[in-house]
Amino acid sequence: MRLTLLILLLNCYTIFGQTIYGTVINEKSKLPVEYVNIGILGKNIGTVSDFNGKFNLSIDSQYNEDSILFSCVGYLPFSIKVADLRKDSRTNINVKERVYIINEVIVRPKIFKQQVLGVTSRNKKISAGFKDNLLGYELGILMKSKKSAFIKKVDINISQCDYDTIFYRLNIYEAHEKNNFKNILSEPIYIKLSKQQVKDKIEIDLEPKNIVVHGNFLITLEHVKDLGEGRLYFCSGLSNKTYYRKTSQGKWETAPVGVSISVIADVEK
Repeated sequence: MRLTLLILLLNCYTIFGQTIYGTVINEKSKLPVEYVNIGILGKNIGTVSDFNGKFNLSIDSQYNEDSILFSCVGYLPFSIKVADLRKDSRTNINVKERVYIINEVIVRPKIFKQQVLGVTSRNKKISAGFKDNLLGYELGILMKSKKSAFIKKVDINISQCDYDTIFYRLNIYEAHEKNNFKNILSEPIYIKLSKQQVKDKIEIDLEPKNIVVHGNFLITLEHVKDLGEGRLYFCSGLSNKTYYRKTSQGKWETAPVGVSISVIADVEK
């Protein structure tokens, strides 16, 4: 009998309240900013802006003194108190582009060895993944590396895909203290594939992006677009755990199965 562990069937605490509508705008170009993470930090109340920068978020009045954080790769984070955001029925949120400063690089001879990190299970009898269109829902695997690693490729083993087309954002975080992760990307990485392209495996070539991480790092997929009815499940194993959060800016939690996400990387010896 097939055992299916559905991470996303966890009961989400739904809060009903006044709905806030708005649009996220690039302060300089005045163009909308797509797929921005929007939410109250650590409270599992959030969403993601759509392709046109538009968003809506239902928030109870008990959170009026909390702040909503707007964050997106390539932009400076912006925070505003819920009560202030409620003042206009529809509002524009202006975000500033982030300027990335390239630090001085000192080249020293180092030895690197190619390694496979993460979960490589192809077992379809144990699966977990995205069942519902919960914008901002994110899950992934912590890759354990004591030193620097150059990420070359991401492999994801698929158990079931019902969508005609999938669209997700790939995120890479460096791990700091417990469940404290910082996104290190300077530009977003989106995965858009047809069902025929997905089949049993997704392969993402990251070598041209020259992504280097230092120490442990988290690789995740994030649900950023309404895909309609369907589900995407990953092969999983019982020897690892999945890190996930229910919505944008939400609290990171873990589940006792590891979704099959792995990387091929050149790791410093």
